[in-house]
Amino acid sequence: MAIDGATSPLHDNVPWFRSWADSTIVAAMGSRILVADDEPHIRAVVRAYLEREGYEVLEAEDGDAALELGRNDGLDLLILDVMLPGKSGFDILRALRSEGSNVGVLMLTARDDVIDRVAGLELGADDYVTKPFEPREVVARVGAILRRFGRPAGQNGAAGADGAQPRPSSVFFDLTIDLDARDVTRGTASLPLTRTELDILAALAEQPGRVWTREQIGQRVFGESFDTFDRTIDSHVKNLRAKLGARADGGSYVETVRGVGYRAARPLDQA
Repeated sequence: MAIDGATSPLHDNVPWFRSWADSTIVAAMGSRILVADDEPHIRAVVRAYLEREGYEVLEAEDGDAALELGRNDGLDLLILDVMLPGKSGFDILRALRSEGSNVGVLMLTARDDVIDRVAGLELGADDYVTKPFEPREVVARVGAILRRFGRPAGQNGAAGADGAQPRPSSVFFDLTIDLDARDVTRGTASLPLTRTELDILAALAEQPGRVWTREQIGQRVFGESFDTFDRTIDSHVKNLRAKLGARADGGSYVETVRGVGYRAARPLDQA
């Protein structure tokens, strides 16, 4: 049942989970999520569905409260309504990204409002859901975002809490990509990439010269929750390029293949 400000499925008897919405692995890691919306029943429904998955949920009813809570280092993800009283969801997102925050952000936007979706993505949102929405979709997208940004492996080279082995850092031109640390550096300087931007760069840089369609990038980064809205990938790549700047030889790290998609540039000694 869709949530659009008029209905609430808190007590329906329909199974609310889907196999592709399995976020329990991430929830077990103690993820904390802020739900910021000015409509109390929307907050209540989203909170109920997330808490069923095991997440810890905080609420904010206006932009000022959301920004204050959003600055809490203990938060893993924010669910932000665009049209919050006071500071808008865009204002909050802009402020957090300008302060260097890398917290995951899922935007709630009006139905079919492409301008809102593009604006949020270009400000650094990781994904969006349009109203009216199915709470199950929110759960799926939250899980998809957080699964991509699992905790780093344990210290001293040991496997992480989930048994995963540490992944070696990779070098792409003058960039070092460390997926376990969720960091990209040039020399000693860390670049302020969002989590989604980092994942797109890492995916492309695995195979320099390979052309990826937008759908392939979306499936790789977002998983089954990706909905093929082309501007999603375009917006993230635009932001990624702006933060990376040009290579030392003047070229771009991420190249456009017109009519197809994107590729990571091939180092000259591999061309």
